[in-house]
Amino acid sequence: MNPASPKAVKKILGELGTRPNKALGQNFLIDEKVLSLTVEASQITGQHGVLEIGPGIGALTYELSKHAGKVAAIEIDRTFAAYLEGAFSDCGNVKIICADALKSDLNKIISENFGNMPVAVVANLPYYITSPLIMKFLEDTLPVESVTVMIQKEVAQRITASPSTADYGALSVAAQYYSTPRIIGFVPPESFLPPPKVTSAVIRLDLKNHVRPQVKNEKKFFLVVKAAFGQRRKTLANALSACFDMPKDEIKEIIKSICQNENVRGENLDIDQFIKISELIR
Repeated sequence: MNPASPKAVKKILGELGTRPNKALGQNFLIDEKVLSLTVEASQITGQHGVLEIGPGIGALTYELSKHAGKVAAIEIDRTFAAYLEGAFSDCGNVKIICADALKSDLNKIISENFGNMPVAVVANLPYYITSPLIMKFLEDTLPVESVTVMIQKEVAQRITASPSTADYGALSVAAQYYSTPRIIGFVPPESFLPPPKVTSAVIRLDLKNHVRPQVKNEKKFFLVVKAAFGQRRKTLANALSACFDMPKDEIKEIIKSICQNENVRGENLDIDQFIKISELIR
């Protein structure tokens, strides 16, 4: 049974004797058009290995299995993992891994399951761990070409936000440092069972074609970014002086030389300006 329908979701959950777990962010996709949109946006082919996080009862897994060379799906819920093992037992290109994706060595999983295949992450992410998971995909330097995920609309807007906008923050800078993100489309609550209280979005982060900015000291760069957005009401000079052992006047001079305004706030800087400041501050 195709799991992307209200009837299928209710039947499967009934047979398993379980209900959607709010703590694990379990909202099941029942819109086949959204599934097709997600797979199409991922640009996967039969040559790709796909890493899926949080497959639930397998609606997206089922769709991915028809397009990818191989799918490795990580499910934290033991009941669903056991169900998926049986549901996809005859599907030779799907492997179910019962584990916590946040605590897993994703590089090892990719290496063991995909070898030299080009790899993409495609998933309907649990909202309660969306940002940590996306940062794990990026910071763990996974050998992936892209990350195409369903996430909360507001998080997608933060990831793609431009400087000097309300949504722009540390997540925007980090995501745009590692990738080129683009919102593919928005998904209403009624596309899920049970419907969440928020609108969702499909977003694609392109790593393969992204040119990462050159940074001499990546750790210090992200310290500057984190400090800049730690207290948004502070000027950048005040925020940095609280985190770096430098006289504030020197910090102001550095900021003025790059931004032409010593009283600028972190939300007004682009990535290149953050990089330049990180290379001058000590």
